[in-house]
Amino acid sequence: MREIDIDQAAAALEEGAVVIDVREPDEYREGHLPGAINIPMTRLTARLDELDPSRPVHVVCASGNRSSAMTDVLVAAGFDAVNVAGGTAAWVRSGRPTEK
Repeated sequence: MREIDIDQAAAALEEGAVVIDVREPDEYREGHLPGAINIPMTRLTARLDELDPSRPVHVVCASGNRSSAMTDVLVAAGFDAVNVAGGTAAWVRSGRPTEK
């Protein structure tokens, strides 16, 4: 599984990257990376058809654990997926803005 750090994730977002936040909706509403799409990990496999397999997918959660597992799921399904190491917590610690 490939991982990127918060700086790489920020650069990817600036370039229009697809970011999937696999946390639960209540966690997502508390604050998420700008532009991130909420698809909880329990629903990800059922919603794969919503993702464009020709575009890289950046996967994030709170700390990187759930997103790591879901990155593996996406890669197994044929997606070019990367895990955002440290998750939303690292994003917030870096001083970057979140959306609510």
